[in-house]
Amino acid sequence: MKRHIGSKIIIAVSIVAAFVIGIYALVTVRAQRDIMLGEMIRNSNQLSEVVRRSLHRDMLSNSRENILDIINTIGTEPGIKEARVVNKEGEVVYSSKSSDIGKLLDMEDESCYICHKANEPLVSLQMTERSRIYKLNPDSSSVMGIINPIYNQPSCYNADCHAHSKDRKVLGVLDIVVSLEAMEKQIIKSELSVLSFAFFALLTLGLVISFLINRLVTKPVNKLVKATTEIAAGNLNFRIELKHKDELGRLADSFNEMTRKLSEARQQLFQSDKMASLGRLAAGVAHEINNPLTGVLTYSSFLMKRAQNNPELLEDLKVIVRETKRSREIVKGLLDFARQSAPKKVRADLYEILDRAIKVVENQLVLNHINLDKRYSDTLPQVTMDVNQMQQVFLNLLINASDAIGDKGGKISISTSLIKLDPKGITRMTKAVCPKGHDLIDNELKIGGFPSIKVAFKQSFTEGYINLDPVYGRYMHHFGKDFNSAESAEVSCSQCKTSLMPQGHQCPQCSRPMVVLAIPGEGNVEICLNTKYNYERWEKVDLTGERDFLQIEISDSGPGIPEENLEKIFEPFFTTKGQKGTGLGLAVIWGIIDNHGGTITVDSAAGKGTTFKVRIPVN
Repeated sequence: MKRHIGSKIIIAVSIVAAFVIGIYALVTVRAQRDIMLGEMIRNSNQLSEVVRRSLHRDMLSNSRENILDIINTIGTEPGIKEARVVNKEGEVVYSSKSSDIGKLLDMEDESCYICHKANEPLVSLQMTERSRIYKLNPDSSSVMGIINPIYNQPSCYNADCHAHSKDRKVLGVLDIVVSLEAMEKQIIKSELSVLSFAFFALLTLGLVISFLINRLVTKPVNKLVKATTEIAAGNLNFRIELKHKDELGRLADSFNEMTRKLSEARQQLFQSDKMASLGRLAAGVAHEINNPLTGVLTYSSFLMKRAQNNPELLEDLKVIVRETKRSREIVKGLLDFARQSAPKKVRADLYEILDRAIKVVENQLVLNHINLDKRYSDTLPQVTMDVNQMQQVFLNLLINASDAIGDKGGKISISTSLIKLDPKGITRMTKAVCPKGHDLIDNELKIGGFPSIKVAFKQSFTEGYINLDPVYGRYMHHFGKDFNSAESAEVSCSQCKTSLMPQGHQCPQCSRPMVVLAIPGEGNVEICLNTKYNYERWEKVDLTGERDFLQIEISDSGPGIPEENLEKIFEPFFTTKGQKGTGLGLAVIWGIIDNHGGTITVDSAAGKGTTFKVRIPVN
């Protein structure tokens, strides 16, 4: 039999609530009983005192008939069981019950016991000691007797009618017996009211607790259980829709973040596997394709010798020879990309490379009715680069632009310029280590296409991880929902928990300690996590000052790229062309530009065309 956590909580809380309410009911009933009993004693004492004072004059004049008449009148009042006067010898002198007159009471009698419980009779009694509660018989309701001592006064021992010894302190007692039947009925009624209220309160509390636990605990926990079942079944796209701002809400957010990272990790493994397969495929393709390409190159070179007198044919054959050689280089470049090999850089003219790329696609542009607008800067310095790889970059960008526009016509613009850029926003941290040498680069979560830097943090009420932007001064850190940038935090290595906040490194703007990352061979990077200031300092890079870059912009008048795809277009095998594309073009471009120390960015919006900006450093 399954026991749900909600049921366990309800049962536990109900038991505690029943115990607390039961104690409260018991204390309340006892308090009401004591109050009612105290009020009864006070009223009975007041009655006894009034009767005693009423009898005083008649007792001095020894008016027995008047005394008996008063006693009988008192005895007939509702709730009065008996009223009597007992003298010092214990004889009942007057009583509302005529059968008791003249009876001699035993010292153990209820009316005598209080005063005679000691060896000597007590002279005076406290107010609370004058009352006693007992039953006349086991089946009857309780009664309360109130005794009021009749003290010897000068008017008593100096009277002519009868005289008492002056040494005698107490002459007798006035004893009034009051029925407690009405009070007991009222107490029972009060007890039933309190118990009814306690039962109703317990029932209401149980229903409210059941509703709240079902809403705040059971349903969220069931969602978490369902999520774990979905994840166990392999559905890493499942997300928990839980808007609570409590611990369960944070658990759901953490769970969603965990599944997102698991999904990314699985995708990364999948991509790594595809890249490994690509490497193996490229190794075989390089051999298989190079053989027919060698035949094409041989025959086209032979035909060039025979076409010396035909300039038009000779020019076409030159294109065939050049593109055949470039095809071989592309196959080799694909293999190099899979193996992450370094480019072969030489000093080259950018315009020559651009014109070669344009020459290859100009027939396609004409067929698609696309106008090409070239806006070159007057003079650009030569740059050290891999010519074939850079031609591949521009050729792929031109082909993508043409495919985006389609065969309905449009415009492609190419512009070049020489610009100066501050190192902030473009310089990337490709390596980062903690003081013990552990690698902090996180290939699972990328920021702006680059592997991020993963560190651990701890604040007063939470702890977790931060993924820092690897591009210096770009400030695209991923803090997560649990991190409060307005509060100080302890930051450490994500692997060994060694502190990354050494003393003596304070932010000059907010005076808070900064995170210090060691970049092997490039000094230290200091980062302030206060997003109000976004302060970073990389002294070695800052000293280099502004750098010269060649900027090439390739724009098209196509439909643009949806915003949700902008961050994915440089990922391997991501394509929007369906079966027509491999998804490798922009991934290869990214790797080539990165290996040249440059950057490539895209500016696009649906319906507004696309602009790619390639920046190559001038060495």
